[in-house]
Amino acid sequence: MAENSDDSQEKTEEPTERKISKAREEGQIARSQEVAIAASVIIVAAYLFVFGTQIFSRLSDVMIDLYTFDAALLSDQNRILTALYVSIERGLVAILPLMAFALLTVLAFSGLVGGYNFSFKAVAPKLNKLNPLTGLKRIFSMRSIVELLKALLKFLLVGGIAFLLIAESVDDFAQISLMSLRPGLSSSAEIIAAAFFIVACGLIVIAAIDAPYQIYQHSQKLKMSLKEVKDERKETDGSPEVKQKIREKQRQASFARMMEAVSDADVVITNPEHFAIALSYDPTADEPPKVVAKGADLVALRIKERSKEEGVPLFESPMLARALYFTTELDQFIPEPLFEAVAQVIAYIFNLSTAHSAVKNNRPTPRVPDDMLFDSEGRSAEIFEG
Repeated sequence: MAENSDDSQEKTEEPTERKISKAREEGQIARSQEVAIAASVIIVAAYLFVFGTQIFSRLSDVMIDLYTFDAALLSDQNRILTALYVSIERGLVAILPLMAFALLTVLAFSGLVGGYNFSFKAVAPKLNKLNPLTGLKRIFSMRSIVELLKALLKFLLVGGIAFLLIAESVDDFAQISLMSLRPGLSSSAEIIAAAFFIVACGLIVIAAIDAPYQIYQHSQKLKMSLKEVKDERKETDGSPEVKQKIREKQRQASFARMMEAVSDADVVITNPEHFAIALSYDPTADEPPKVVAKGADLVALRIKERSKEEGVPLFESPMLARALYFTTELDQFIPEPLFEAVAQVIAYIFNLSTAHSAVKNNRPTPRVPDDMLFDSEGRSAEIFEG
């Protein structure tokens, strides 16, 4: 029932890459036999133009030997068979290069449309092809009608060209009949090669029509319905519930890594309640401080708890905390306008290790540039410390 529902839906969507790849695996590609045939006939005709005289010369030698033999052979069956085998062998040697060249040409040009593709699934036996009803559908399908029309067009075109060639070559055939065997075969080779070439030119017309049609037909066959696209997207990306669980796990893993990074921080600048930003600074490196953890509300509370567990100093500066929170990203360096303010805080924290009361009492008040002032919602605000 589900399959019938899918089939009844109009296939209006272009095929996805996955659908195209799957079709290639099953041997379903755009294929035009007419292009391969036309190209092969042209190449074979060119081969005959170049080597046709030599081929027909060898064949003429074979025919001369067959028609001129010693009468004594008639009384010896073994000698007759031996002479016949030798003649057949020589004939095959003469035409074998042409046959091999024609076969290689067909194989080479078979991938002009759709490319080269071999699939074991395409040659595997399918039981549904034995169904008589399916066979009748294929016989009376639009594709079969098109193939019939194409065959009729090919017959009329090639037959018409052949008729015109024969009509034009009547005098040549009459002259050939008056020639000796070797010159006659040579002239025949020229006529056959010319006929091959002209017929191939006619086949080009059929190939020029068939190739775009096969590409269009293949594209139409692979088109998908909206339901098929959605189903494939679900299979590829997963259902929304699964994706939500994956995102939740990713957030948890990211949060765990951030909490671990708090232990490497040098200071945590707080709002003091809503925001917390953990900074790490290496005095030996030519780099500004880096944000290793940041968060708001509950995440900020967890960062402060973690910093107390790890002994990381806390520094309260609402304006600086908001400026860092809204202008930085995790694992990135602080912006240049905040260098001076953050430097004051880090210098103060580093000097706390001396434990002098003068240092503790000389707590800095970092000044944040006016264009880096934000309220708790991230909106620009002019706030002045009093």
